[in-house]
Amino acid sequence: MTIHTLSGKNVLIAGGGKNLGGLIARQAAEAGANVAIHYNSASSRAEAEETLAAVQAAGAKGVLLSGDLTQPENVTRLFADAADGLGPIDVAVNTVGKVLRKPIVETTEDEYDAMFDINAKAAYFFLKEAGQHLADGGKAITIVTSLLGAFTDGYSTYAGGKSPVEHFTRAAAKEFAPRGISVTAIAPGPMDTPFFYGQETPERVAFHKSQAMGNQLTQIEDIAPIVRFLATDGWWITGQTIFANGGYTTR
Repeated sequence: MTIHTLSGKNVLIAGGGKNLGGLIARQAAEAGANVAIHYNSASSRAEAEETLAAVQAAGAKGVLLSGDLTQPENVTRLFADAADGLGPIDVAVNTVGKVLRKPIVETTEDEYDAMFDINAKAAYFFLKEAGQHLADGGKAITIVTSLLGAFTDGYSTYAGGKSPVEHFTRAAAKEFAPRGISVTAIAPGPMDTPFFYGQETPERVAFHKSQAMGNQLTQIEDIAPIVRFLATDGWWITGQTIFANGGYTTR
C-alpha cells in the first residue's frame, strides 16, 4: 500500500508549530490532510496556535500536542494522543533539532548531553514509535542537516548529534519495510530561520550564502515540498539522506 495523495490522511509533525514545521503543517492541510501539531513548551504555544488556525482554515482537522521529546515516554504519549485526536497516523515528520556552534575545547558535558538528547535520542525514539504506530504504507521523515557532508569547525555537537540519525534511518527502513513504511532523512543547507542566525556572525552568514546557488540560504519553502513528495509519490525512496541545499555541500 502506498500513499500518492495526502487527502484524508493523518500527519503528525514534531516541531510543527513554526518555521519549517509550521509550513509543512499548512501545506499538508492544504493538500487535504489532518494534522497533529507538536510544540515543545509554553514559549512556542502561540505560534503553534497560529499554525493550528491555518490548518483549520484550510478545512482540515488539527490538534495541538506538546511535550519534551527527549523523554521517551513523551514521544510514546505524542503518538498515542495524535492517534486519539485524528485516527491512525499515516505520515510522521520530525523537524525537532537544536543548533550549537562552539569549539570542542569549550563545550561542556551538559551542552553535549543536551545536543545529543535533542538531535539523536529524540529522533531515535520518534522512529521507534513510528515503527510501532504508523499505518501500513506510512512514511517517517526526519530533518537532519547538510553539515553531515561538510568539513568545518564549530558544529561538532550539532552535526555529530544529527549524524546517528542517518543510520537510524537506514536501519528503520529495513526493519519497517515489510509493512511498506518508507523512512527518509532530509538534509537542508543552513536555513533562513531564527534557528540559524543566533549561532553565526554576519560575516559567516555571508559566507554560507556564497556557497549555494543564487547566493542565498536554504528557504523553508525549498524543503517543505520535498517532505510532501516523500510523503506521497516519493514513497519508493527509503533509507536515504537527501541533501537539499542548492549546492552548499555534498559528499
